[in-house]
Amino acid sequence: MRQKMSHTAPTRNPVRVAAKAVNLRAMLATTATALALIGVLVVSPARAQDPAASDRYAAIVVDAQSGEVFYAMRADSPRYPASLTKIMTLYMAFEEMAQGRLKPDDVITLSAHAASMPPTKSGLKAGDTITVDMAMRLIAAYSANDLAAALGEHIGGSEQRFAALMTIKAQELGMTRSNFVNASGLPDSRQVSSARDFAVLARAVMRDFPQYYEYFHVRSVQFNGRTYSNHNPLLAYPGVDGMKTGFINAAGYNLVASQRKGNHRLIAVMLGGSNKAQRREHVSTLMNTGFDVFARREKGEQIVVAQNEFRSAMAPKYQVVGDSNALMAALDAQDDEDGTTVQRLSGTAKAPAVVAALSKAEKAAEDKAAARKTSTTAAAKKKKKDPDAIWAVQVGAFKQKSLAADWAKDIKKRFPTLKGFETDVSENDAGRYRTRFIDMTKAEAQKACKAIEAKRLDCMVVKS
Repeated sequence: MRQKMSHTAPTRNPVRVAAKAVNLRAMLATTATALALIGVLVVSPARAQDPAASDRYAAIVVDAQSGEVFYAMRADSPRYPASLTKIMTLYMAFEEMAQGRLKPDDVITLSAHAASMPPTKSGLKAGDTITVDMAMRLIAAYSANDLAAALGEHIGGSEQRFAALMTIKAQELGMTRSNFVNASGLPDSRQVSSARDFAVLARAVMRDFPQYYEYFHVRSVQFNGRTYSNHNPLLAYPGVDGMKTGFINAAGYNLVASQRKGNHRLIAVMLGGSNKAQRREHVSTLMNTGFDVFARREKGEQIVVAQNEFRSAMAPKYQVVGDSNALMAALDAQDDEDGTTVQRLSGTAKAPAVVAALSKAEKAAEDKAAARKTSTTAAAKKKKKDPDAIWAVQVGAFKQKSLAADWAKDIKKRFPTLKGFETDVSENDAGRYRTRFIDMTKAEAQKACKAIEAKRLDCMVVKS
């Protein structure tokens, strides 16, 4: 008789079952942990890449014309500037050139000290020579440390004295948290600045020396049979025409950038990035958000506190949990309590007395010379008005009347052909003060705007 096949499940070993259950529970626990971690990443996919999550991060975005701050986070916290220092080094050189004490074709001889600087560097040896113009191009584009030191020595007599002059000038410009001890930004615990200070400096470069701003737009330099490429990745973006990158281990990835769209220009400063890609993407986001604020204002939206728009725009990518104001205050407080990141200055940075005295004397002489100048000549006042002089050039619009008036003075100083035209500072319907030069013919206005725009400044021709 054939035996029927049983469909009953075979008896299982209880010990083996228990062991499998334990293993399963362990595996599920591990999986649950992994899923929890994945869940965090899914909810906030870019949190690990959020630069603001780093305690080294600091940033600011400002309107290059008016100085209005659109966004700021830890903007006054002390940070290592790294090679952003070279913007200050070049500002000092621009001032020397504008006053005729330094010429582009002057020759610099590298000292042993300058040649000993670590990379990035030009590779010149002690005793080699280079023109001021070529040195400045390699400093701006390639961030050559040896040439920054050599330029500082050439101007100040020694790099130490030059750094003291840099600190004095920084204080004069309103860079209240900056102290410089070298011309390159190579690591030194005493060399500190802030995001706000570098926004002040970037505006000063554009305001004081628009004729030299082109140095920050150099894409590559040919020197000694080699091509030196600019380190700034944002120069490939439309409207971005400067300024400078920086990196040392203690600082992270730093960047100052300027971008123009239409009649507006923004300056963005980011300090403490984790890598180049993060730095590039974050600064691009800051810029885009700022220009969006401009566009919405022009459509009639009353955006008083632009900071809120930045928080909103970055929320999907850079999530912040909890009240943003409280969180930012807590982060700043934590940053201020941490004395290990950088060496704090006990007070206003003091340079050697001899350098301070020299700077004071030079400034007094400059103020005396400026006092002798008049904004308009007697001939211009008596000039008979041309019936076709119904045009004007507008070079800015500001929230404060004093800023509009100051900008008019600066523009006249940089463009002497405007001295014969009357300045008009008036309030528009949006409550902003326009800086204009009026009583021009259309040809005069177009010529003036062309000259101003050639220096990468904003200008438009309008009817008076």
